[in-house]
Amino acid sequence: MKKLLAILSSVLLLSTSAFAAGEASGSAMSSILMLVAFFAIFYFLLIRPQMKRNKEQRKMLSEIAKGDEVMTTGGIVGKIVKVGENYTELEISDNVIVKIQKSAVSGVLPKGAVQTN
Repeated sequence: MKKLLAILSSVLLLSTSAFAAGEASGSAMSSILMLVAFFAIFYFLLIRPQMKRNKEQRKMLSEIAKGDEVMTTGGIVGKIVKVGENYTELEISDNVIVKIQKSAVSGVLPKGAVQTN
């Protein structure tokens, strides 16, 4: 939010100095309102939803526990054997354990989704 306000204020300063050179104040005001509307739309359609997705991803990663069945960003499906600070160990088959970065987990699957043979 602070970044958005900083960008908005700098754009407003630049636009008002450019319009002070000779355009009418009505035209300047409508242009400023257009810029504010553009940034508001940009914020609500792009920035805010992305922040929400990132928050949900961080929450999901913090709640991962031993025994959870997960899918990685590479498409590997397995059961979590050990959870560390930055890494987790994933059993992808009987006695086949891989060590992955915790951030590579893309989602937690429902119980019973992974079947090892």
